[in-house]
Amino acid sequence: MSYRGLSLWHETTPTDWTPRPALAGDTEADVAIVGAGYTGLWTAYYLARAEPSLRIVMVESEVAGFGASGRNGGWCSALFPTSLGETQDAAMRASVDEVLAVAAAEGIDCHAAKGGTIVLARTPAQLARARAEYGDRVLSPADAGEHLRASGTLGATYTPDCAAIHPGRLVRGLADVVTRRGVRLYERTPATSIEPGLVRTPGGTVRARYVVRATEGFTPRLPGLARAVVPVYSLIIASEPLPPSVWDEIGLARRETFSDHRHLIIYGQRTADDRLVFGGRGAPYHLGSRIRPEFDRDHRVFAGLHATLLELFPVLAGARFTHAWGGPLGIPRDWCASVGLDRTTGLAWAGGYVGDGVSTTNLAGRTLCDLVLERDSELTDLPWVGHHSPRWEPEPLRWLGINAGLRAMTLADAEERVTGRPSLIGRVMAPLVGGHSA
Repeated sequence: MSYRGLSLWHETTPTDWTPRPALAGDTEADVAIVGAGYTGLWTAYYLARAEPSLRIVMVESEVAGFGASGRNGGWCSALFPTSLGETQDAAMRASVDEVLAVAAAEGIDCHAAKGGTIVLARTPAQLARARAEYGDRVLSPADAGEHLRASGTLGATYTPDCAAIHPGRLVRGLADVVTRRGVRLYERTPATSIEPGLVRTPGGTVRARYVVRATEGFTPRLPGLARAVVPVYSLIIASEPLPPSVWDEIGLARRETFSDHRHLIIYGQRTADDRLVFGGRGAPYHLGSRIRPEFDRDHRVFAGLHATLLELFPVLAGARFTHAWGGPLGIPRDWCASVGLDRTTGLAWAGGYVGDGVSTTNLAGRTLCDLVLERDSELTDLPWVGHHSPRWEPEPLRWLGINAGLRAMTLADAEERVTGRPSLIGRVMAPLVGGHSA
């Protein structure tokens, strides 16, 4: 298959997408990592940096950066999918800067710009939610316009703790860095099972003291993990490079990332080459946690994203949109990402980021490094460490529930646009379908 055609990011990453050799035969390691997205690569990076003598083997079913790590909206943010308190929040803020620092130190040009995030309030109900959470820190329409000039803006909230990045450049850069540090990365090598001390693949086995599962939305494909997370699709469109006259009307001069306070998540950024990348929820969950290439593209959802953008920014009416793509993200039953290591079995895991994974994976990688090396640290004491989410309901209950929730949030947004009042449906469903997809 052509990996370059998966997304704008894959197409514009200066890398050779030819897969590295697959595993052929049995091998041994100190640490085996399943999955070469951000979680696996950050884990390998910090382990190799801390203990260069460690034998680290990674197996990846396609190529490094095939999944969400190479397809996301490019938000390196301090967002965490659920509230775990100030220590977790502080660790997330630090993780944003850590990602940027490592990229700079390792010569990974991921087009990073730490312009923060502007979240608009464009209906009275959205403004009420913003004020309930942020109080007098809600920006006026004029102050919001210093960042982003969208139609119908009533106010906004702003945080500096986010950088716009090119995710493909980051993930492929990390893959190159870890292999230069001696990590063995086998691509086109799917794990068929993960067991204590053992990873099985079609081409051979990897025996290791520690086995790290870093498979995120693809986790349900592994035996025994069908209900660990659900793969929910997030889809994205991208414009052609836009002229300065258009950006003068839109804003984002510091490449702020942006969203609004609606229920069904949207997210966007201005790229280094002046494209507008914009994504959101709305694609259905597929029965049985199915993941298929055709699910990456849903023309109904793409059309809805385009219509939303034109409503936000009428100046885009004549712009061409050159790329459209999508992919699955992983959602645990309680919306709480987690990381951990079972010392009895040697099995470790991290994931369930609900779309907030670009910086959270870095925190996971540093935490897994400390856990594997048996180092007690501030990271290993964080509240998400060792958390176990409940399993999702069996089918067809989860198909009915998840898709009903997505539909309910769409209806809640429509109701609020008409009435101006907070939707009861939205208040009821928000705890069940929360999170972000950037």
